Amino acid sequence: MNVLLVYAHPEPQSLNGSLKDFAVQRLERAGHRVAVSDLYAMKWKASLDADDNTARQADTRFDPSLDSMQAFRNGTQSPDILREQDKLRWADAVILQFPLWWFSMPALLKGWVERVYAYGFAYGVGEHSDTHWGDRYGEGTLAGKRAMLVVTTGGWMSHYEPRGINGPIDDILFPIQHGILFYPGFDVLPPHVIYRTSRIDEAAFPTVCAALGQRLDDLWSTAPIPFRRQNAGDYLVPELTLRPELAPGQSGFHIHLS
Repeated sequence: MNVLLVYAHPEPQSLNGSLKDFAVQRLERAGHRVAVSDLYAMKWKASLDADDNTARQADTRFDPSLDSMQAFRNGTQSPDILREQDKLRWADAVILQFPLWWFSMPALLKGWVERVYAYGFAYGVGEHSDTHWGDRYGEGTLAGKRAMLVVTTGGWMSHYEPRGINGPIDDILFPIQHGILFYPGFDVLPPHVIYRTSRIDEAAFPTVCAALGQRLDDLWSTAPIPFRRQNAGDYLVPELTLRPELAPGQSGFHIHLS
């Protein structure tokens, strides 16, 4: 299988750097083909701007969605965007690896998403009508592929439990897993989260690798998070609200799990 590892940490000698190297070795030893997008090493341009459309007229007003659509349709996207889109097409599975910074992904990785997820590639796909609101949330360009987050955080696991001060980790990661991965069609696997990173020394590192290695070994057998598909009948269209008979009287992220 083909695996794309999109990695965002500025220090190669960090715990994240060591885990990235371990993941590549583990996957390759299992016979998989691995491509790595090391965003800091690539000096990835994070900002989505007018330069992303190489044929854009300088005297026109910049419209992020419209410019993105025109560049995608006309084949005038910036070469770095094209390369990452080709990697996504090639991949059978995608791993996003990053430290949890301020309750989200590093800005560089968010910028990768904003630029690579072009209009016509990851959004604005499919029929848009009163009965079908696009191919998204379970459908789309990346349907049939798997995705998983590998996340490190300095906090304790208890800090991210349902009654923990930081809030449940599944809620914190919901915008990434549901909004960035499930939206364009990925089957999203439960995240692999590594806690209390400052306490992981050389003695503890093999245990951390063993746990990550098992998740990588199970990449194609782990059941995805059962997010509800937009166009499978659970949502009213065009309102796109959950049908009242499903999870009646409830709200919150969990109602979007079947």
